[in-house]
Amino acid sequence: MRSGSRSARVQMLVAEQAARRGARVGVVDVCTAAVAALPVGGAGLSAMSRTAASHPLCSTDSISEQVEELQLTLGEGPCVDAFLHGSAVLTPDLLTVEPHDRWAVFTDAALKAGARALFAFPLQMGAICPGVLDLYADVPTVLNAEELADVPAFADLATLLLLDARIDETGEPADGPSPDRVFDDLVGHRAEIAQATGILTVQLGVGIDEAFVRLRAHAYAQGRRLADVAADVVAHRLRFSSHAEPDQADEET
Repeated sequence: MRSGSRSARVQMLVAEQAARRGARVGVVDVCTAAVAALPVGGAGLSAMSRTAASHPLCSTDSISEQVEELQLTLGEGPCVDAFLHGSAVLTPDLLTVEPHDRWAVFTDAALKAGARALFAFPLQMGAICPGVLDLYADVPTVLNAEELADVPAFADLATLLLLDARIDETGEPADGPSPDRVFDDLVGHRAEIAQATGILTVQLGVGIDEAFVRLRAHAYAQGRRLADVAADVVAHRLRFSSHAEPDQADEET
Protein backbone atom coordinates (compact mmCIF):
# COMPACT_ATOMS: atom_id res chain seq x y z
CA MET A 1 0.00 0.00 0.00
CA ARG A 2 1.36 3.44 -0.92
CA SER A 3 2.19 5.79 1.96
CA GLY A 4 -0.43 8.34 0.86
CA SER A 5 -3.18 5.71 0.83
CA ARG A 6 -1.99 4.37 4.16
CA SER A 7 -2.07 7.81 5.76
CA ALA A 8 -5.54 8.48 4.39
CA ARG A 9 -6.80 5.17 5.77
CA VAL A 10 -5.31 5.89 9.19
CA GLN A 11 -6.85 9.35 9.22
CA MET A 12 -10.24 7.82 8.46
CA LEU A 13 -9.88 5.29 11.30
CA VAL A 14 -8.89 8.01 13.75
CA ALA A 15 -11.72 10.30 12.63
CA GLU A 16 -14.18 7.45 13.17
CA GLN A 17 -12.98 7.05 16.75
CA ALA A 18 -13.41 10.77 17.38
CA ALA A 19 -16.92 10.63 15.92
CA ARG A 20 -17.81 7.84 18.36
CA ARG A 21 -16.67 10.05 21.23
CA GLY A 22 -18.50 13.04 19.79
CA ALA A 23 -15.33 15.10 20.15
CA ARG A 24 -12.65 16.83 18.13
CA VAL A 25 -9.90 14.48 16.94
CA GLY A 26 -7.27 13.99 19.63
CA VAL A 27 -4.33 11.75 20.50
CA VAL A 28 -6.64 9.40 22.40
CA ASP A 29 -8.34 8.61 19.09
CA VAL A 30 -5.00 7.64 17.56
CA CYS A 31 -4.44 5.18 20.40
CA THR A 32 -7.89 3.60 20.15
CA ALA A 33 -7.72 3.42 16.34
CA ALA A 34 -4.31 1.71 16.52
CA VAL A 35 -5.69 -0.90 18.89
CA ALA A 36 -8.63 -1.54 16.59
CA ALA A 37 -6.40 -1.90 13.52
CA LEU A 38 -3.48 -3.88 14.93
CA PRO A 39 -3.11 -7.19 16.83
CA VAL A 40 -2.48 -5.48 20.18
CA GLY A 41 -4.43 -5.22 23.39
CA GLY A 42 -3.86 -1.57 24.22
CA ALA A 43 -1.95 1.62 23.50
CA GLY A 44 -0.58 4.57 25.39
CA LEU A 45 1.11 7.84 24.55
CA SER A 46 3.47 9.90 26.66
CA ALA A 47 4.84 13.40 26.17
CA MET A 48 8.61 13.20 26.69
CA SER A 49 11.51 15.61 26.97
CA ARG A 50 15.22 15.57 27.78
CA THR A 51 14.99 18.83 29.71
CA ALA A 52 11.60 18.66 31.48
CA ALA A 53 9.44 16.11 33.24
CA SER A 54 7.82 13.52 30.97
CA HIS A 55 4.25 12.43 31.60
CA PRO A 56 1.56 10.10 30.21
CA LEU A 57 -1.05 11.75 28.01
CA CYS A 58 -3.50 8.95 27.32
CA SER A 59 -3.99 5.20 27.47
CA THR A 60 -6.69 2.83 26.27
CA ASP A 61 -6.92 0.57 29.32
CA SER A 62 -5.50 -0.07 32.78
CA ILE A 63 -2.58 -2.18 31.53
CA SER A 64 -1.37 0.43 29.04
CA GLU A 65 -1.79 3.07 31.75
CA GLN A 66 0.44 1.05 34.09
CA VAL A 67 2.99 0.45 31.33
CA GLU A 68 3.30 4.19 30.63
CA GLU A 69 3.64 5.06 34.32
CA LEU A 70 6.16 2.31 34.98
CA GLN A 71 8.50 3.32 32.17
CA LEU A 72 8.49 7.01 33.07
CA THR A 73 8.83 6.32 36.80
CA LEU A 74 11.61 3.74 36.47
CA GLY A 75 13.37 5.48 33.60
CA GLU A 76 13.71 2.29 31.58
CA GLY A 77 11.78 0.27 29.03
CA PRO A 78 11.02 0.33 25.28
CA CYS A 79 9.41 3.77 25.50
CA VAL A 80 12.51 5.32 27.07
CA ASP A 81 14.86 3.68 24.58
CA ALA A 82 12.69 4.72 21.62
CA PHE A 83 12.78 8.31 22.83
CA LEU A 84 16.52 8.39 23.52
CA HIS A 85 17.57 6.71 20.27
CA GLY A 86 14.83 8.03 17.96
CA SER A 87 13.93 4.63 16.55
CA ALA A 88 11.26 1.99 17.09
CA VAL A 89 11.83 -0.63 19.77
CA LEU A 90 10.08 -3.94 19.10
CA THR A 91 9.79 -6.46 21.93
CA PRO A 92 7.70 -9.46 20.82
CA ASP A 93 8.12 -11.28 24.16
CA LEU A 94 9.21 -9.78 27.48
CA LEU A 95 10.02 -13.26 28.80
CA THR A 96 13.01 -13.64 26.48
CA VAL A 97 16.46 -13.02 27.91
CA GLU A 98 17.29 -9.73 26.17
CA PRO A 99 14.44 -7.58 27.60
CA HIS A 100 15.17 -8.78 31.12
CA ASP A 101 18.85 -7.96 30.73
CA ARG A 102 18.08 -4.47 29.37
CA TRP A 103 15.18 -3.49 31.64
CA ALA A 104 15.22 -5.91 34.58
CA VAL A 105 13.02 -3.90 36.96
CA PHE A 106 10.58 -2.70 34.32
CA THR A 107 10.23 -6.12 32.68
CA ASP A 108 9.17 -7.81 35.91
CA ALA A 109 6.70 -5.02 36.68
CA ALA A 110 5.24 -5.00 33.14
CA LEU A 111 4.73 -8.75 33.15
CA LYS A 112 2.99 -8.48 36.51
CA ALA A 113 0.74 -5.75 35.08
CA GLY A 114 -0.32 -8.06 32.24
CA ALA A 115 1.87 -6.99 29.30
CA ARG A 116 3.80 -9.65 27.38
CA ALA A 117 4.82 -7.85 24.16
CA LEU A 118 5.65 -4.15 23.79
CA PHE A 119 6.25 -1.94 20.76
CA ALA A 120 7.43 1.66 21.14
CA PHE A 121 7.49 4.22 18.32
CA PRO A 122 8.97 7.73 18.71
CA LEU A 123 6.92 10.73 17.58
CA GLN A 124 9.23 12.66 15.28
CA MET A 125 9.25 16.22 13.99
CA GLY A 126 12.63 16.71 12.38
CA ALA A 127 15.17 16.65 15.21
CA ILE A 128 12.45 16.96 17.85
CA CYS A 129 10.78 13.99 19.55
CA PRO A 130 7.84 15.25 21.64
CA GLY A 131 6.74 11.80 22.79
CA VAL A 132 6.35 8.08 22.19
CA LEU A 133 3.46 5.86 21.10
CA ASP A 134 3.43 2.51 22.93
CA LEU A 135 1.50 -0.63 21.96
CA TYR A 136 1.22 -3.75 24.11
CA ALA A 137 -0.16 -7.26 23.76
CA ASP A 138 -0.91 -9.73 26.55
CA VAL A 139 0.54 -12.65 24.56
CA PRO A 140 3.81 -13.00 22.58
CA THR A 141 3.20 -11.04 19.36
CA VAL A 142 5.10 -10.31 16.17
CA LEU A 143 3.90 -7.47 13.95
CA ASN A 144 4.12 -8.39 10.28
CA ALA A 145 5.51 -6.10 7.58
CA GLU A 146 2.11 -4.64 6.69
CA GLU A 147 1.28 -3.91 10.32
CA LEU A 148 4.70 -2.35 10.94
CA ALA A 149 4.16 -0.13 7.91
CA ASP A 150 0.87 1.12 9.41
CA VAL A 151 2.30 2.21 12.77
CA PRO A 152 4.38 5.17 11.49
CA ALA A 153 1.18 6.63 10.02
CA PHE A 154 -0.45 6.44 13.46
CA ALA A 155 2.68 7.89 15.09
CA ASP A 156 2.91 10.73 12.57
CA LEU A 157 -0.72 11.70 13.12
CA ALA A 158 -0.22 11.54 16.89
CA THR A 159 2.75 13.88 16.49
CA LEU A 160 0.68 16.40 14.55
CA LEU A 161 -2.17 16.27 17.08
CA LEU A 162 0.17 16.51 20.06
CA LEU A 163 1.90 19.55 18.60
CA ASP A 164 -1.40 21.23 17.78
CA ALA A 165 -3.08 20.64 21.13
CA ARG A 166 -2.66 22.07 24.57
CA ILE A 167 -0.31 19.78 26.42
CA ASP A 168 -3.03 18.13 28.48
CA GLU A 169 -5.77 18.09 25.85
CA THR A 170 -7.17 14.86 24.43
CA GLY A 171 -10.29 16.12 22.71
CA GLU A 172 -12.84 18.91 22.43
CA PRO A 173 -16.49 19.07 21.38
CA ALA A 174 -16.96 18.03 17.77
CA ASP A 175 -18.56 21.28 16.54
CA GLY A 176 -15.32 22.47 14.92
CA PRO A 177 -13.79 21.96 11.47
CA SER A 178 -14.23 18.64 9.67
CA PRO A 179 -11.52 16.01 10.32
CA ASP A 180 -10.15 16.46 6.78
CA ARG A 181 -9.69 20.19 7.37
CA VAL A 182 -8.13 19.52 10.76
CA PHE A 183 -5.58 17.09 9.28
CA ASP A 184 -4.68 19.50 6.47
CA ASP A 185 -4.16 22.33 8.94
CA LEU A 186 -1.96 20.19 11.17
CA VAL A 187 0.61 19.64 8.43
CA GLY A 188 1.12 23.40 8.13
CA HIS A 189 1.26 23.79 11.89
CA ARG A 190 4.08 21.25 12.16
CA ALA A 191 6.25 23.24 9.74
CA GLU A 192 5.59 26.47 11.63
CA ILE A 193 6.37 24.86 15.00
CA ALA A 194 9.67 23.57 13.59
CA GLN A 195 10.48 27.05 12.27
CA ALA A 196 9.62 28.70 15.60
CA THR A 197 11.76 26.20 17.50
CA GLY A 198 14.70 27.01 15.22
CA ILE A 199 14.21 30.73 15.89
CA LEU A 200 14.27 30.11 19.65
CA THR A 201 17.57 28.23 19.44
CA VAL A 202 19.07 31.51 18.21
CA GLN A 203 17.17 33.80 20.60
CA LEU A 204 17.96 31.68 23.65
CA GLY A 205 21.30 30.19 22.65
CA VAL A 206 20.11 26.66 23.50
CA GLY A 207 19.71 23.34 21.72
CA ILE A 208 16.67 22.27 19.75
CA ASP A 209 15.20 20.16 22.57
CA GLU A 210 15.34 22.92 25.16
CA ALA A 211 13.99 25.46 22.68
CA PHE A 212 11.00 23.22 21.99
CA VAL A 213 10.39 22.72 25.73
CA ARG A 214 10.42 26.51 26.26
CA LEU A 215 7.93 26.97 23.42
CA ARG A 216 5.65 24.26 24.76
CA ALA A 217 5.91 25.50 28.36
CA HIS A 218 4.85 28.99 27.34
CA ALA A 219 1.88 27.63 25.40
CA TYR A 220 0.83 25.55 28.41
CA ALA A 221 1.25 28.42 30.89
CA GLN A 222 -0.81 30.74 28.71
CA GLY A 223 -3.48 28.13 27.93
CA ARG A 224 -2.83 28.49 24.21
CA ARG A 225 -2.33 26.05 21.36
CA LEU A 226 1.29 25.40 20.52
CA ALA A 227 0.62 26.21 16.87
CA ASP A 228 -0.68 29.69 17.80
CA VAL A 229 2.37 30.49 19.94
CA ALA A 230 4.66 29.25 17.16
CA ALA A 231 2.89 31.55 14.68
CA ASP A 232 3.54 34.53 16.98
CA VAL A 233 7.23 33.64 17.23
CA VAL A 234 7.60 33.29 13.45
CA ALA A 235 5.78 36.59 12.91
CA HIS A 236 8.01 38.30 15.53
CA ARG A 237 5.02 39.11 17.71
CA LEU A 238 6.58 37.11 20.52
CA ARG A 239 10.21 37.04 21.57
CA PHE A 240 11.70 34.85 24.28
CA SER A 241 14.46 36.10 26.60
CA SER A 242 17.30 33.91 27.85
CA HIS A 243 16.88 35.24 31.40
CA ALA A 244 13.13 34.53 31.59
CA GLU A 245 11.53 31.60 33.34
CA PRO A 246 10.40 28.72 31.05
CA ASP A 247 6.79 29.92 31.13
CA GLN A 248 7.58 33.57 30.42
CA ALA A 249 8.41 35.51 27.29
CA ASP A 250 8.62 39.14 26.28
CA GLU A 251 6.01 40.19 23.72
CA GLU A 252 7.09 42.78 21.20
CA THR A 253 4.78 45.70 20.69
